[in-house]
Amino acid sequence: MTQTLICDCNQTMPLEPKMLGRALAEDLPLHSSLCRREAPAFQRAVQSGDEVIVACTQERRLFNALADQTPDATSPIRFVNIRETGGWGRDARNAGPKIAALLAAAALPEPDPVATVGYASQGRLLIVGALDIAERAAALVADTLDVTILSQGQGVAGGAQERRWPVVAGRVETLTGWLGAFALTLVRDNPIDLDLCTRCNACVTACPEQAIGLDYQIDLAKCTSHRDCERACTVAGAIRFDRTPDRVAASYDLVLDLGAVPLIDWHAPPQGYFHLGEGLATAEALQTLLNLREMVGEFEKPKFFDYKQKLCAHSRNEQLGCNACVEVCSAHAISSDKARQRIVVNPNLCVGCGACTTVCPTGALGYSYPRAPDQGGKLRTLLSTYAHAGGRDAVLLLHSQEAGQTLVERLGRDAQLGKAQGVPAQVIPVALWHAASTGIDLWLGAIAFGASQVVVLSTGEEAPAYLAALKQQMDIAQTLLRGLGYTGSHFRLIEAATVAALDTALAGLSGTRQLRPAEAARFAVAAEKRNTLELVLDHLMEGAPALKTAEAPLTIALPTGSPWGAITVNKDSCTLCLACVSACPASALQDNQNAPQLRFIEKNCVQCGLCESTCPENAIALVPRLLATPERKQPVLLNEAKPWACIRCSKPFGTQKAIESMLGKLAGHAMFQGEALERLKMCSDCRVIDLYSARNEMKITDL
Repeated sequence: MTQTLICDCNQTMPLEPKMLGRALAEDLPLHSSLCRREAPAFQRAVQSGDEVIVACTQERRLFNALADQTPDATSPIRFVNIRETGGWGRDARNAGPKIAALLAAAALPEPDPVATVGYASQGRLLIVGALDIAERAAALVADTLDVTILSQGQGVAGGAQERRWPVVAGRVETLTGWLGAFALTLVRDNPIDLDLCTRCNACVTACPEQAIGLDYQIDLAKCTSHRDCERACTVAGAIRFDRTPDRVAASYDLVLDLGAVPLIDWHAPPQGYFHLGEGLATAEALQTLLNLREMVGEFEKPKFFDYKQKLCAHSRNEQLGCNACVEVCSAHAISSDKARQRIVVNPNLCVGCGACTTVCPTGALGYSYPRAPDQGGKLRTLLSTYAHAGGRDAVLLLHSQEAGQTLVERLGRDAQLGKAQGVPAQVIPVALWHAASTGIDLWLGAIAFGASQVVVLSTGEEAPAYLAALKQQMDIAQTLLRGLGYTGSHFRLIEAATVAALDTALAGLSGTRQLRPAEAARFAVAAEKRNTLELVLDHLMEGAPALKTAEAPLTIALPTGSPWGAITVNKDSCTLCLACVSACPASALQDNQNAPQLRFIEKNCVQCGLCESTCPENAIALVPRLLATPERKQPVLLNEAKPWACIRCSKPFGTQKAIESMLGKLAGHAMFQGEALERLKMCSDCRVIDLYSARNEMKITDL
């Protein structure tokens, strides 16, 4: 059983407890000061043993502390924000159905735990940058971290005379890895060996070109080879112009890069790598240094993805097919392994954006934080409760749970202060780990569950490749709905980095109505993407306006990159070699064991292009589309040919076109003349028998 505690926050929210209670089938007393004078009501609830939902996130810490101080408090507690997301705003009086939906979703069971990825850091920090600023950074963290400085010049002031931390110098060849496992390869090609240098400054004084700074490395562009420095360093022997460059390798747990140009310039760099190109005088720099001090020990993060190789359409027979996940990943966590006919995902580099799962046409890559059935169940609960409470034209606002959620909450606070309109009553915010972690299956599923529109919020933290992928997937989904006759604009990407921009964008959603199925779907989102898409398509086609008036089978042309489609086969070129059948990862292309035929099931096709790239005759072309009829689930004949009969036993094998094509290509070859050419017209068994008989005849003739 669940107890839900609602509070109108000192009567600043126009809550309707009776309406909310009816929608949730629960008695909901209204509180106005639950975190203060009415706190005993919370204490009684957590002593009941029932799960407790507290409709306040601002005082989460206070409520948890209060529960710890309450005798016999055994109830699990969850928190949900109904204030900034709906209770505060110009449209708050109409936000009751949305608030009911948010409360219902908060009461859903917690998703099953996911696998985790572990990191271990001993605190070995590499600071890269000009020596003066690197030493200042080292001074701020060296009491908790084991610091090494990679000097990239002396900087403005030069390094300190005292050698407080190990300093290395050289040209960075490679820097790879992640938290606890960074590997640096450095080429030391400067005449001054910092391990031998005593910082006596004799070389600095002796150099007539001033080519040596207080980083104790020679600027070879200024040096004119007087060798005065080398003579001044005779005793220490740290300077030798004839020294052979050497390559050294070292490992670190953390990297702080203070260079103007980052050593790792990815949009989503590895965990444990931090770049501060603007120096140490910013708020970001202070927060980074504080974070670094805490990064010693063992850490875990969720394993955000599930990979099913049997569904993957990446490669077959050394041919590249779908490469969407590799191309979209800004964390460089996904690579191609054509030898094993698969992709490889490095869980240590994965940041959980989910863009790979969004663009994956087969569902081979699935998002697991949360998994699709859990996320789908949440969307269905939100939309069904919203409708049950009397809400109309629901809009789902999908946003990240960090920057996106912060922006939504700031909008609510500004609305309470009269500076903004706030989140409209029909807009239901849904927090995700990352804005790109849901795709066409859940978006279309939301429309089937009753949503009028699905809006994804980008706050500027997303990689350009992610935004391009979201726009492409939205284009596909929208084209599909319009082709089925559902008019309007059902999907939208909002790019807003400020409260004002978000307020304006959300205000523009009000009053718009999108045509959708008359009855909301009730199916559960499946674990596999293609299964969910089939359920969605069946529901959308069942009530599609375009199908009610269509006089012929409805074919909807879709944009390139669609996960649905057909293929065309040039029958004049196709020899029915069936290489495409063996290459197809989705069993969309099939042969016939009883006759030379090429058959196709359109429902299975994922438009990966493996058949197109595999075909030796270039006879296949992709056609992104949706055939909105039951026939898309049935095999259709694409090509057939007469079988070739073995000239020795008359058993059929291959096709006439394939054998004649092979004979034509090999007729002029020296290895295939006379009897050898004739054997190509035989089945495999007769070819062996004929060859064996010919050899025996030769032996008898020799005798």
